[in-house]
Amino acid sequence: MPALKGKFEFRKSHRTTRRSLLFALGYCLMLSTALSSCSEAKNNTQQSAASPESVVSSTTEKSTEKQVVRIVRSKQLSALAVLEKQGSLEKRLEPLGFKVQWAEFAAGPQQLEALNANGLDIASTAESPPIFAQAAGTPLVYLITAIPSGKGVSLLVPENSPVKTIADLKGKRVAFQKASIGHYLLVKVLEASGLKLSDVQSVFLPPPDANVAFSQGKVDAWFIWEPFVTRSQQKKIGRVLTDGSKFQDTGGFYSTTRQFQKAHPEVIKIFLEELEKANIWSKNHREEMAKLLAPVTQLDVPTLEIMHAKYEYGLLPITEKVITKQQEVADKWYALGQIPKKVNVRDGFLTPEEYAKITPSEVLAKK
Repeated sequence: MPALKGKFEFRKSHRTTRRSLLFALGYCLMLSTALSSCSEAKNNTQQSAASPESVVSSTTEKSTEKQVVRIVRSKQLSALAVLEKQGSLEKRLEPLGFKVQWAEFAAGPQQLEALNANGLDIASTAESPPIFAQAAGTPLVYLITAIPSGKGVSLLVPENSPVKTIADLKGKRVAFQKASIGHYLLVKVLEASGLKLSDVQSVFLPPPDANVAFSQGKVDAWFIWEPFVTRSQQKKIGRVLTDGSKFQDTGGFYSTTRQFQKAHPEVIKIFLEELEKANIWSKNHREEMAKLLAPVTQLDVPTLEIMHAKYEYGLLPITEKVITKQQEVADKWYALGQIPKKVNVRDGFLTPEEYAKITPSEVLAKK
């Protein structure tokens, strides 16, 4: 019996030991889980306490994100193209927290449509697009004007066309971008020959489409700017009937929205300063200008030099004379029935004091 009792006690002790081990193991697991939960809660508390700093950090990162100023990319081989290529504007605007985005458009009217739709901040057009835009309700602001470059816009006819004079265009199909410098100069050219706009068949086409139509002989003439003119001549597709040198009586304009002008006058001031520097450089470095723009235009240097020789370089200040002339252009478009209502162009101009704050000093000196 003692042996049996000892054996029984051993088994009982063994069972007790196993039970204790299992209990201890379970307790450890519970303790581990609890500690883990506490640790996680502590971490969550720490993260919660740190969240204001995270928000500040996130806000700081957002505040350091650069704003974008969207400027039209020049398709007319002007100083604006030089400004983009040289990169000086980007350097000037970087300390202000701005970066530059260059956007390309077919012509001036498309630029101002984008301006009105908040897709562009600074446009570069001839005299007529802003008037048509104002007639459509666009709240634009005229920033500065430029020296006219009438030689850079020409009336082309096919190489073998029987048309020899402007009078020969009567009844012919003439292509041009509506509301563009081509549209305006066609009116002036026809009037000088005793004709009216209604004496020709107006074919409204943006430059790329007009280029195709002209090349395929679907129109009899085309009023267009560079580089289309020189390219057409080189390919012996078209010849120049006349250019705008005797007919362009007003310069083009750089414009923006009223909202952008009020919010960022310093950006506008820097843009105009750098643009005038690019104009001066372009005027004095024609060959270097051609070499600079050859890669981006995919035109050879001699061809670019031919085109650049047709342009004048330089900005001019907004004066009462400029405003009066722009009003004359607006009144002409209304008289011709090309815009739906009379336009008071002065609505788009600033005060002399406001212009004095944004216009480069060397441009103001040209008054």
